[in-house]
Amino acid sequence: MEIKYCLSCGTGLAERDFDGTVRMACPACSFVHWGHYSVGVGALLKRDGKILLVRRAQEPGKGRWTNPGGYIEQHEPIHETIVREVLEETGVRAAVRSIIALRDQPRAVHNVYIAFEMEDLGGEPVPDGIEVDAAGFYSVEEIADMNVAGFTLWLIEAMEKARHEGLAVDVRDDASLQGNILFRA
Repeated sequence: MEIKYCLSCGTGLAERDFDGTVRMACPACSFVHWGHYSVGVGALLKRDGKILLVRRAQEPGKGRWTNPGGYIEQHEPIHETIVREVLEETGVRAAVRSIIALRDQPRAVHNVYIAFEMEDLGGEPVPDGIEVDAAGFYSVEEIADMNVAGFTLWLIEAMEKARHEGLAVDVRDDASLQGNILFRA
């Protein structure tokens, strides 16, 4: 879908060159359409050596087992998004431990996916019945016989073979960084 009108003031957009890249920009205000993007998050959560998985009840991936996750809301910090998604899809309470993997998928809507290793805070997995129709903790042996999405298998491998603790939240009380949520190794 091509954007035709300014999202700030409603004026018709015009092509404008930005360092050799033509973008749609508003001639009446400072709005520039930089592109179409989506940011997804996913949870990698273990309990007693088993990994939390959900079976997708909707497309994309209907019938496949994946790690819980979803897309961020406009003003929602990513570390709150993943906690919310795990709770909504499975009823399991969790907290962010670290960022363990990242996928960059350039396409018509450029997708970035951030995988979080989560701390288990309890609750028994119960599917939401809307986005997922099954949820539970599964061993590596059980997963081998399930219809698990290839990307989820890659994420599990990335978590199992991680060489460090991942990127953890860096809490700062620095006014110059106010409004930023920082993660670092």
